[in-house]
Amino acid sequence: MSWVIHVPATTANLGAGFDSIGVALNLYLTLEVELSEEWEFVPLSEGMDGLPLDKNNLMYEIALQVANKFDFNEVPACRVKMTSNIPLARGLGSSATAIVAGIELANVLLDLSLSLDQKLEIATAIEGHPDNVAPSLLGGCVIGHYDNQLNWIHVPIHDLIFLAIIPSFELKTTQARSVLPATFSYKESVQASSVANVSVAAICQGDWELLGTMMEKDHFHQPYRKALIPHYDALMELLNEDVYGTFLSGAGPTMIALTNEAVMNQKLKQWKNAYPSFQWLPLQVENNGVTVNEI
Repeated sequence: MSWVIHVPATTANLGAGFDSIGVALNLYLTLEVELSEEWEFVPLSEGMDGLPLDKNNLMYEIALQVANKFDFNEVPACRVKMTSNIPLARGLGSSATAIVAGIELANVLLDLSLSLDQKLEIATAIEGHPDNVAPSLLGGCVIGHYDNQLNWIHVPIHDLIFLAIIPSFELKTTQARSVLPATFSYKESVQASSVANVSVAAICQGDWELLGTMMEKDHFHQPYRKALIPHYDALMELLNEDVYGTFLSGAGPTMIALTNEAVMNQKLKQWKNAYPSFQWLPLQVENNGVTVNEI
């Protein structure tokens, strides 16, 4: 027996939606899975050179963790061909896609018949927050709260381009989290949460200009993390006269501009000329989440 597991990438936070808002995008991790005598992960895409090819692979570790949760000691051995166009450690949810893929591996190989809610709970408990794993599972935009129990709403998004600007350097999430403040004052908390509240309302109403305004007012993470990204302010200045808004994707260093096709067609060449060493990647929202097909 064999399966194909297809997991979309994500962008998280969208400004002030720190650890709670994420959107699935049309970049993918794809696994071709077939039963084998021992575990083997076979990379078929560039940029996977450093990934473990045996049981040290994160996807196997997640699959085993799920198996143990349901009283299985092991997961049947497989040969897994891995294809991905998701840049690693760039703030586009590469680790979250691996978590979701690992859950699906356990689900099909052990015939667990997990419900969507069960997958969401497991993935969020592993990740610690829903912003990346939930849209990988559900597609579209997911706004979630997690405190030992997950509460979420799903918002499909159409006719919006997420223009990813991807630099050549990596930024580990642990490093990006280390610069965040441990506490906020009461006044700062009110300001930060009000920006996040209006951001959620703007997403639900499809008011992208308002969302863009709120992105720039984020208190939670962008003011602190931008020090790790030398081009942050200059790129904001270059883009924000023409786009709805620009935000730091996840922990960074990728930045994403919300725009439409007309603006992108008119301005993209000029933007690329300003930063020719960056990858400029126009992305669409993927409104379908992970898929698993038996072949």
